[in-house]
Amino acid sequence: METSTEGVAQAPSSPAASADPPAPAGPATTAAAADTAAPAAAAAVPAALSPSRANDFMQCPLLYRFRVIDRLPEKPSEAATRGTLVHAVLERLFDAPAAERTPPRAKALVPGQWERLRETRPEVAELFADDPEGERLARWLGEAERLVERWFTLEDPSRLEPAERELFVEAELESGLRLRGIIDRVDVAPTGEVRIVDYKTGRAPRPEYAESALFQMKFYALVVWRLKKVVPRRLQLVYLGSGDVLTYDPVPADLERVERKLLALWEAIRQATETGDWRPRPTRLCGWCDHQAHCPEFGGTPPPYPLPVGAAGPAAGPQGRMGPD
Repeated sequence: METSTEGVAQAPSSPAASADPPAPAGPATTAAAADTAAPAAAAAVPAALSPSRANDFMQCPLLYRFRVIDRLPEKPSEAATRGTLVHAVLERLFDAPAAERTPPRAKALVPGQWERLRETRPEVAELFADDPEGERLARWLGEAERLVERWFTLEDPSRLEPAERELFVEAELESGLRLRGIIDRVDVAPTGEVRIVDYKTGRAPRPEYAESALFQMKFYALVVWRLKKVVPRRLQLVYLGSGDVLTYDPVPADLERVERKLLALWEAIRQATETGDWRPRPTRLCGWCDHQAHCPEFGGTPPPYPLPVGAAGPAAGPQGRMGPD
């Protein structure tokens, strides 16, 4: 699960912008929500790239602007909040001795982690504000328990000792572009081979969409490679919603292609930031967007652009073209 780690700077910059602390983690669909309703006060220039925000820009440049520059608030969703809850349970289960990592123990963690989530993110309580008897909440928690229980059919936590859990990683490429993200789990074999694992509470994608699903994992592999000089042996996506495991073994050529793609993407983001030209890209995902009231595709008007606008310049060589993944 990738949470918000998007950095910002206070003035227009190249990818070599100065480092910034990571933003607080939260559910994926609310990762870019701000604690203010005044977009201009929160506006800032992007200074780093995470997998979620890279996907945002590829999906719709205007969505990226709303989340990263305007920092418009978004409502929590049941699905994303359930994902956050399940991730917390799976992370905490490894605090127990190996022999105690059982389905009953994991399911017993769900209520406590839900209370902790409500304390740290009070806005999630709004999801069940219209459920005075708690019936819908009980069903929702039951769904989280079933997802946790299914995990045991896919992996055996009693035989795993993760080297890292919820690991924040950040690397600066030679170009100056900073990449950052949070990896669910890192396993290291006695031989030193590295496996990167990510939990998904949804269903596995159809084969034709598998490459898109692996983009986040290749992003993480690139960061680990640049940080540790080691190409991860395996990337593993665990889909709790459907009970599938998707694996991929990267090679340096794969990660070099991802790096070129990210450089091209960052150049496109830089140009959009400087020119203020953020165009909507309508897709079927628009129906789930929180920002329809601000989107021209739905008759809305974006907030006034809060950053200085310059003239569009010529494309910056090969970085201005999306490379293959």
